[in-house]
Amino acid sequence: MPFAAITYDVEPGHESELTEIFRGFKRVKGNQVKDSSGAPAGTLLATAVFIRDDTLVRVIEYTGDLDAVARHMAGQPGVLDFEAKIKPYLSRPRDTDTPEGFVDTFRRSLLNTVVQFSSRDLPR
Repeated sequence: MPFAAITYDVEPGHESELTEIFRGFKRVKGNQVKDSSGAPAGTLLATAVFIRDDTLVRVIEYTGDLDAVARHMAGQPGVLDFEAKIKPYLSRPRDTDTPEGFVDTFRRSLLNTVVQFSSRDLPR
């Protein structure tokens, strides 16, 4: 399963506040991702969040089309609420108030994948 890592540039010294915002995160409604026509386009499997100093990283494990995943997340109330709550702590603003802005920001925030290994890839 692929992973995507999304960065957030945050003001240092606010790790506890950002941790609390993430702990209060409202999960997305269902893990099934659909495309614009309503056809299955992927699945959200897991999320992990890491923070140190001025960098926060959200890692998403998913299946399917990453753009469809981003569009799905752009319409989730919990994601939009989270994006609004972290605005005061950002050192670089994120345009996430509209679905288009969210998807563009999502793409710009992606870290380049260097390598992904999984125990599923090991010989049996």
